[in-house]
Amino acid sequence: MTPSSLQALLEKVRNGSLSIDGAMEKLASFPEEMLPEGCLDHQRTLRTGIPEVIYGAAKSAEQIVAIATAMLARGGPVLATRISPDKAATVRSHLPELAYHREARMLVARPRRVETRNYRGPTLVVSAGTSDLPVAEEAKVTLEALGHPCENLYDSGVAGLHRLLRRHGQLRQAAVIIVVAGMEGALPSVVSGLVSCPVIGVPTSVGYGTALGGIAALLGMLNSCAPGLAVVNIDNGFGAACMAEAINRIKPLPGYGQ
Repeated sequence: MTPSSLQALLEKVRNGSLSIDGAMEKLASFPEEMLPEGCLDHQRTLRTGIPEVIYGAAKSAEQIVAIATAMLARGGPVLATRISPDKAATVRSHLPELAYHREARMLVARPRRVETRNYRGPTLVVSAGTSDLPVAEEAKVTLEALGHPCENLYDSGVAGLHRLLRRHGQLRQAAVIIVVAGMEGALPSVVSGLVSCPVIGVPTSVGYGTALGGIAALLGMLNSCAPGLAVVNIDNGFGAACMAEAINRIKPLPGYGQ
């Protein structure tokens, strides 16, 4: 969409020949912003309800600053994943508006306001052990940044199953459950057998030699006999959060996903 066609679109909205919803539909294909550091898809939220997110592991602090600055200029929100503490300190020296979540390894600015009316209920993030916290927190911080109601239940693995069963009521109240587990990856199957809502399993790379960096947990979850369980990639808390948000959304958010 060129500036002239955008002006024509806005004129149609002003004179009443095009509805706001119709304009939002056309704006869903609005052009990207070209930067030396990359090509930003500012209109991703219009199409999918999920904004573009910075994957920071392989990017320099300077690249993250440039991309985040462009995102902030459009109003945010800004999410950057897999950010080390040193890199976060450098980025925040230029952009102090970004809050650093150390456990989740994420930088966040201008999160959406939580709107419970847009969702069937809260998403519950469950982790098997303390070693799984970075991935669980990545899911939780992502959900919160997207304005999604979220609760957590940590350190509730199968080695002490009574800890989970004691919170059965909380499990049953969730609209979607994200279960983060390493080792043999059994916890999502257990949770799926206790609830009727969708369960998203997240295998982590936690475990001894034959855990194979999370492959054992991944295969265990994929071979589960419990119905209603879906599985994302190893250590992908962010992806699980985005899937939960899409499942749990009652209808497209105002101005999003039209």
